[in-house]
Amino acid sequence: MPIAATIPGRTRDLGGFSVARVLPFPGRRALGPFVFFDEMGPADFPPGAGIDVRAHPHIGLATITWLFAGALGHRDSLGTDLVIQPGAVNWMTAGRGIVHSERTPPAQRAAGHHMHGIQAWVALPVAAAECEPAFDHHPADMMPRHTAAGVAAVVIAGTLWGLSSPVRFAHPIIYAQLDMAAGARLALPAAWGERGVYLVDGEAQIDGDPVAVGSLAIAADGDAVLVAAAASRLMLLGGAPLPEARQIEWNFVSHDPARIATAVRDWREGRFPPVPGETEFIPY
Repeated sequence: MPIAATIPGRTRDLGGFSVARVLPFPGRRALGPFVFFDEMGPADFPPGAGIDVRAHPHIGLATITWLFAGALGHRDSLGTDLVIQPGAVNWMTAGRGIVHSERTPPAQRAAGHHMHGIQAWVALPVAAAECEPAFDHHPADMMPRHTAAGVAAVVIAGTLWGLSSPVRFAHPIIYAQLDMAAGARLALPAAWGERGVYLVDGEAQIDGDPVAVGSLAIAADGDAVLVAAAASRLMLLGGAPLPEARQIEWNFVSHDPARIATAVRDWREGRFPPVPGETEFIPY
């Protein structure tokens, strides 16, 4: 059984903008440290329209915004204010608590734009769950790139093919964008831990089992081989599973339900730090 499970993306409307949500899924709450995975778009916004995710909080996780196309403005309670661009890594560590907003930048909103990307969450190890919040930006030209026969990969997090991402994460993780030519092959060794591939577009198989577009295919135990039957773009994700199960309540992640309850009270009662420049927020 080369593919142990297939999780289809389920459409979620975020208010004029749809995503395909893969994780969490009933019966499969995580893959390695990944506890949340959305494909955003692809979507075309006319002039004057865009994304407006008002200020909202997180604890116990790190978020990774990875764009194929478009741009997204990020503001947070640390004072970060930047525009996320395709190919750059934007890694926000919530730790004990952070608040952020995501909005289409003014230039793209005025002109109209095409938007497509992935947003993922990884749960922090218990020892790091209450760390100081942080935001780390790594431009596209600083990201490690692996090329082989018909394969071009960007290492977003972890160490793959002898290349290490500049992202620092205190748990074994793998995360990469794969662009594969028709007929290209890529080994998925068991040593990487739990391994999944999300097919953005194209045609692919794991040891002969087809991977559906817009779905996460989780490889079975043991070494496996990913084959592109046509030119394909995929996301490779996984790593070592966390020893403690995680709970997700709204935007909060923790191994401890009492910690989540405290975060809910803190947000309701205004104890999270504000985001400079934001006057709107999302109620619990």
